[in-house]
Amino acid sequence: MEGSILPVAIAHGEGRVNFSNASQLNEAAKGNLIALKYVDNNNQGTLRYPYNPNGSVLGITGLSSADGRALIMMPHPERVFKSDQNSWHPKGWNDYGPWYRMFVNANKIFA
Repeated sequence: MEGSILPVAIAHGEGRVNFSNASQLNEAAKGNLIALKYVDNNNQGTLRYPYNPNGSVLGITGLSSADGRALIMMPHPERVFKSDQNSWHPKGWNDYGPWYRMFVNANKIFA
């Protein structure tokens, strides 16, 4: 799913990422731990509402553990994994939206 730009359900504005200092943010970036970002129309991480509903720095909305086995995220892909759960979707989508891949990937890892 690397490099994917996907629509996602946002239920509320809480959950903003909070680093105690700039070095923690730099470590997360250098360690490739930033897994998900809210992006603007130019596909850049942003602080701008409504693209970033909670104001997380760099648009960060998901972080991974260093070994990649744990992911924390703010959006709710479980609410839009089927195409008809989205308020709009391209006609080319089949029954499942692009977030379904995340659940398929997790099942492959843990099966």
